[in-house]
Amino acid sequence: MIIKNDAASFDSYIKDASNYKGFCDKVLLPETVEDIVSIVKECSASKTPISIAGNGTGLNGGRVPEGGVVISMERMNKVIGFDAQSLTAEVEAGVMLADFLQATDLKNFFYPPDPTEKNCFIGATISTNASGARTFGYGSTRAFVKEIEVVLADEEIIHLRRGEIFAENNKLDFTSLSGKQYSLSLPEFTMPQVKNTAGYCISENVDAIDLFIGSEGTLGIITRAKLMLLKKPESVVSALAFFADEEQALAFSQTLRNYAKAKRDQSGALINPCAIEFFDNNSLIFLKPKYSSIPLGAHSAVWLEQNCLSAEYDQLLEMYGEALSDSNALDDIWFAFEHKDYERLSSFRHSISDMVNEYISKNGFRKLGTDAAVPEENFREFYFFNKELMKSNNMDYVFYGHIGNCHLHLNMLPKNENEFAKGKMLYREICQKAVELNGTVSAEHGIGKMKREYFYLMYSDEVIKGMAKIKSTLDPHNILNRGNIFYEEDLV
Repeated sequence: MIIKNDAASFDSYIKDASNYKGFCDKVLLPETVEDIVSIVKECSASKTPISIAGNGTGLNGGRVPEGGVVISMERMNKVIGFDAQSLTAEVEAGVMLADFLQATDLKNFFYPPDPTEKNCFIGATISTNASGARTFGYGSTRAFVKEIEVVLADEEIIHLRRGEIFAENNKLDFTSLSGKQYSLSLPEFTMPQVKNTAGYCISENVDAIDLFIGSEGTLGIITRAKLMLLKKPESVVSALAFFADEEQALAFSQTLRNYAKAKRDQSGALINPCAIEFFDNNSLIFLKPKYSSIPLGAHSAVWLEQNCLSAEYDQLLEMYGEALSDSNALDDIWFAFEHKDYERLSSFRHSISDMVNEYISKNGFRKLGTDAAVPEENFREFYFFNKELMKSNNMDYVFYGHIGNCHLHLNMLPKNENEFAKGKMLYREICQKAVELNGTVSAEHGIGKMKREYFYLMYSDEVIKGMAKIKSTLDPHNILNRGNIFYEEDLV
């Protein structure tokens, strides 16, 4: 195990991509589960906070320490193996997603979860239930986690397999590898029926593994996982379409959603996109310096992707072409016919996030990027509420993201401290509106430390205290990722 005691050597471990910064006493780089157990044992005895650090790609301060020690998982980075028969892979928590995707591709496998930043660690994607563009078609990380190994705050190790342990009547019981028994009382409430990573995944009969997935390191330290894989797609249809009118782009997005619903109901045609992404006019203007080939007259854009059989490819191209024509897309449609074309579209999709992060970092602010999602029937109301709020407050912004899931990111671009302060107030208004519309304040980035006040808008005091009691039961000294999700006064 490597120990870093010099503050100058661990500056990169005390911040994340949102420009949120913290502090700690030392950074520890364990290489084995036994190393982690020894760290937890020592910190538990002294009640020293432990922050579990991914690779710093998060956007909510979740991995940023506020004292104590940091555990970086970077040296626990082995892909343990693939099983072609069960279509699974076993990995340590510090494996970088980009490396894992490359390894699966070489084995002719496919791992669908695709957060925008591929330099994240697998363990962190499980801890945050990460998602991305393909969540529309495949679901979030949770859908692909079969097993996890977790070190708890009392040094015990648990091994959870999907489908083995379920809550009964809001009571969840499980046992550690050494035989220690745990019993949790789960609060009774209904989670938003949207893409959601705000708080713990709880239902009356929840699978134990799902309680830990998305718990943001507050319940235990994920050390390894077994992940479900799919067979590598034979072909991919990918296209970026531009529209002269925003309403046309919104309508086309809805058309694609309708196609996907029909296909999933086994009543539709071949069209069944796994990703539908939207870019508003401000986003295209923001991207124009890097992508001068954005056509003149383009006001909005929609990117789509669908995995398919090779025998379906030509027919799907024709069908998508007809759908785009019927939706009045501009003639300049960027289809990916070769690998370089696909890379171009992928780069376009991810550039907007990178450029926003660069802008925020350059101007020295923390990121003001919303992560709200609402039910489909409330999406248009929420979309235009956001736009009108920005216009009436003269705030520069870009609006883009996962329109398939009715989940867009509105990134405010403040030019000075006064605008940043105003932006924080507007952010709260947006979160309140999302909750009013039966949505969530965090669809994919989690709560961390930066979004706690918005998390408290979503649930009653009783529900929040019920969630906090789960953490207090498993982590009575509140040493694991202290400050994530809950305010300290709610932890008994």
